[in-house]
Amino acid sequence: MKREDMCVCILRVAGTNCDRETKTAIQDVGINSEIVHFKKLVKNRNLMEYDMLVIPGGFSHGDYVRAGAIWGKKLMAAMEKDIRRFMDEERPILGICNGFQVLIEAGLLPQSRGVSRFPEATLASNSPSGYGCRWVNLRRESSSVCIFTKDIPEVVLRIPVAHSEGRFLFEDKKADEQLEKLINKGQLVFRYCHEDGEYAEGKYPVNPNGSFYDIAGICSPSGTTFGLMPHPERAYFGWQSPDWTREKEIPKHGDGSLIFESAAKYLEKRF
Repeated sequence: MKREDMCVCILRVAGTNCDRETKTAIQDVGINSEIVHFKKLVKNRNLMEYDMLVIPGGFSHGDYVRAGAIWGKKLMAAMEKDIRRFMDEERPILGICNGFQVLIEAGLLPQSRGVSRFPEATLASNSPSGYGCRWVNLRRESSSVCIFTKDIPEVVLRIPVAHSEGRFLFEDKKADEQLEKLINKGQLVFRYCHEDGEYAEGKYPVNPNGSFYDIAGICSPSGTTFGLMPHPERAYFGWQSPDWTREKEIPKHGDGSLIFESAAKYLEKRF
C-alpha cells in the first residue's frame, strides 16, 4: 500500500494534549491521519477503517485513580472486539507516554498470556517523585521484534520524557519471571542508558523514573503493539533538539522520526 492511501487514527479524550504534534509527525512521513475523539469512534466510526492506531500523550481523564486507568477500562469496555480484531490482523498500535499507561491498564501490554483483563504491569509514580521533563538516552534492544524499531540503524536514541508516573514495574514476586519472558520473546524494546549506550542501572537522572531494569518501552509478542514513555513526536524535527542552536547546520529530523518512519515501512510491506 502506498503511504498516501494509508490513514492513522489518533485517539483523544479530555486531557489528551499531544495529539496535534503526533499528527504532524505522521503527516510528515507521508501518511494521512485523523484526530478522532474516543466517543466519536465508538458511536460513529469503524476502527477497521484505519491502518494504525495511536494513543498519544497527555493526562486522560485527569489521570484520576492512576494514569491511564480510566481510559484503559473504557477502551476495552466499549471496543474490545474491535481492538482484538485490529491486533489479530497485526495492524500497529502505538501508545506514547499516557498512551503507554492506557495500553498497560487495558491489558494490551505486555500480553504474557494474551490480552489480560487485569494489568500485568504498572507505570507507577516516579522515583524520585514528581513530574520529570528532560531529554534521555534510549538503547534500542537489537533482539526486539518491535516493528516500530526494526528499521532503526542507531543503537542509542535521544528523546525527551515528560511524566509523573513512568516507573515501569512488575509485581515483585513475578518480576524476574516476567522479565525473562520479555527478553525471550523479544518484547523489550528500549532501555534508559548513558550517551555511550551503557545501561543506566537504575541511576537517576539517566533512568529518570526508577523503572525496573531501566525499561522505557515494550511491545507485544507480535511486535505490532508498542508502548513507550518518551515522546518521539517531540523529537521528530531537528529544531526540537534542546541544543539545536549549537549546530552549524540544523538536521531536518531528530531521532523520534525513526520510529514513525519504521512504522510507515512496515505498513508499506504489510498492506
